[in-house]
Amino acid sequence: MITNAEAYLKEYKGLIDRALVKKIEAIQTTQKLKEAMLYSVKAGGKRLRPILLMAVVETLGKDPMLGLDPGCSLEMLHTYSLIHDDLPAMDDDDLRRGMPTNHIVFGEATAILAGDGLLTQAFECLAQASGLTNDQKIELIQLLANASGPEGMVAGQSDDLESEDQKLSIEDLERIHRRKTGRLLEYAVEAGAVIAHCDDQVRHHLKMYARHLGIAFQIKDDLLDVEGDAAVIGKPIGSDAEKGKNTYPSLLTVEGAKAQLKEHFEKALRSLRLAGLQVGILDELARYIIVRDH
Repeated sequence: MITNAEAYLKEYKGLIDRALVKKIEAIQTTQKLKEAMLYSVKAGGKRLRPILLMAVVETLGKDPMLGLDPGCSLEMLHTYSLIHDDLPAMDDDDLRRGMPTNHIVFGEATAILAGDGLLTQAFECLAQASGLTNDQKIELIQLLANASGPEGMVAGQSDDLESEDQKLSIEDLERIHRRKTGRLLEYAVEAGAVIAHCDDQVRHHLKMYARHLGIAFQIKDDLLDVEGDAAVIGKPIGSDAEKGKNTYPSLLTVEGAKAQLKEHFEKALRSLRLAGLQVGILDELARYIIVRDH
């Protein structure tokens, strides 16, 4: 059955895919570097982060197209993180979304540079975003740098690598994933609030919605690594356990992880109610995250 979220994701994914390719193809750089950047951008993905950003803008009564450039910026940065995460020095993955990873196709050096290129291009894209004031751009740049840098996603990846083959508490695992996975999802929602000029109280509750959504997203990923279909998720099942990674199922059992998934989902929806927002696409996207198969 096609849900509202699936239809919404499909429509906006096409819009974002086209905009991303157009922006990267316009870059004046060496052909191999551009090919490597485009390879990972075109490798698929749900585009959940930029779609969440645009959905928040729309939910708050503004034109969702105001979120397109910031959304493309966010997806460039997210794609850089995936390229670097897959490198031999990091997670050492050969497959991403069922395709050879960037370093397998282009070599490690070019993969690193492709990631670097996407990271820096993300901030240029954000600085040039159309329809936003300079004050909004400055705030978004600061928020994105904080969410993705040494206080956010990068710290989460560092902690994740250091914790391999160590037994973590569930509190430690959640702290890692709030940074590694959750901070960019939080940024997506908070950026939508900045673009829509919403008040501080609504913005706070939206941020709490995103925080619980980020943990739910990671728990679902961990469950798919145990129960998913390798042909659908695009990587071997059980790869996390093979690498000695701490996951929610490994610490809580599969049933315990599912209980935590449900709890964070319900807390995310409660935060939307506290924000005074009507049931709509943000509810649907949260439901999609917990029932998706990839």
